[in-house]
Amino acid sequence: MSYVGYNSSGSIGYDISLKDEILFLRNEMMRTFQEEKSFTSDLVIEISCKLDLKINEYMKLYGTECKM
Repeated sequence: MSYVGYNSSGSIGYDISLKDEILFLRNEMMRTFQEEKSFTSDLVIEISCKLDLKINEYMKLYGTECKM
């Protein structure tokens, strides 16, 4: 499965929890890194930025305590 088509807006037919989105993005970033063999590839950076946004969103909702 490729990350490029990923859309968290519910268009895939069901809602994904914020925690699930974070875990998905983390796994996808690591898988992409293994394929690209680079932390600086455009795709790895794109996924990393989206992961950062989701983690920030999580922290705003649930405070500084991360229970993942």
